[in-house]
Amino acid sequence: MQRMPVVFVGHGSPMNAIEDNDFSRSWKSVAERIPRPEVIISISAHWFTKGTKIMNEEAPKTIYDMYGFPKELYEIVYDSPGSPSFASIAKELISRETEYDNSWGIDHGTWSVLVHMYPKRDIPVFQISIDANAPPEVHYRMGRELKSLREKRALLFASGNVVHNLRLVDWHAGTKGFDWAYEFDDYIYENIVNKNHDNILKFEEMCDAAKYAVPTPDHFYPLLYALGASDEKDEVSAFNKSCELGSLTMTGYLWE
Repeated sequence: MQRMPVVFVGHGSPMNAIEDNDFSRSWKSVAERIPRPEVIISISAHWFTKGTKIMNEEAPKTIYDMYGFPKELYEIVYDSPGSPSFASIAKELISRETEYDNSWGIDHGTWSVLVHMYPKRDIPVFQISIDANAPPEVHYRMGRELKSLREKRALLFASGNVVHNLRLVDWHAGTKGFDWAYEFDDYIYENIVNKNHDNILKFEEMCDAAKYAVPTPDHFYPLLYALGASDEKDEVSAFNKSCELGSLTMTGYLWE
């Protein structure tokens, strides 16, 4: 059976869900390029919790975890089925303590991208939360533990942003970034391409720009799950490698 790739997406603004732009078009092209998954396991920056939680309901709800956007955005319903069976397998594979939790739902870190990749909403989706208190190595290890699901045609889908500092957003910057944003994004890119994962896990001490690029780890940690689930034999490619509003990067990665 064909092994599924792994993807990390820089999801950026929720508005990408309803816009036809370079980002949304590239997400569509990724879906066209890779095999059709049996299930999508999403690690979204927006489910940032105490401990590791796993959704296991038959029909997860769409949630709107953002404020002040146009009405059109709140009318999107990403009503794909869940997958209790795959959620159970994932729970068994993760060595640390986890618990089922269906208090959340499919959030905009997931649906704002999947609405372009898989608009028919007919592939089961469930999310695994990010433990806010766990260090980088733990998130990476969980990715490694989930790697075998690639053989079962599960798409490990990680959604965040490599550089994400909303406090320093420059609304007049357009598609330009601050020097430190490019520096950190390039640091991560070079280490991903060269498969130096240890340098990425030690990002805070290895790259001075990290203190601006990753002021909080919620949007960065999804990348570590994707890295952990990747394999030495994978070919890695980047897409949407760009900056927005000074302090956000949209860079995504595909391991296949």
